Amino acid sequence: MGDRLDQFRSNGRVIMLKNDVGSNTTSEEDTLDRRNFLSLATWAIGALISAALGIPAIAYIVGPALQREEAQEWIQLGSTTKVELGTPTLFKTKIERKTGWIVNEEELSVYILTDNGRDFVAMSNICTHLGCRIRWVADSEQFFCPCHNGVFDKDGGIVSGPIPRPLDRFELKVEEGQLYVLGG
Repeated sequence: MGDRLDQFRSNGRVIMLKNDVGSNTTSEEDTLDRRNFLSLATWAIGALISAALGIPAIAYIVGPALQREEAQEWIQLGSTTKVELGTPTLFKTKIERKTGWIVNEEELSVYILTDNGRDFVAMSNICTHLGCRIRWVADSEQFFCPCHNGVFDKDGGIVSGPIPRPLDRFELKVEEGQLYVLGG
């Protein structure tokens, strides 16, 4: 007996039947199409669920690392009575900096100078050349950087050395006899 292909419609679909020795079976193309569709649908639903859960989770984990705190706060240094007239006085304080999930404790050192006891200037103790710590040398009335022999005057100006700019200054305020610098 020869093979014969028959077609008929069922629910809007064309089904091909192969008659071979009197047996009716559906073709493998129809079964594979349905199987591929269900597989694709399963993967698509899984991807949607993963995205719905994954995107907020990633934002929660990575978000704090991408945020920058723009707010600066006033940091208390100490009493104005500790500052000697005409001599830079070093104040040290510890501050906490939060970067993403990491919290670091740093020491902030600031030289405070006043000539009249009312007007104060706050200068960094970090050299503007390579970031080394400077120190006040009272005998020569100058700041000295030991890294490359940089020298600053009493007001933080450049005297000698490979220094690109004067000492950095902090914004300073005095409230109730206490010194505060703006930092963040």
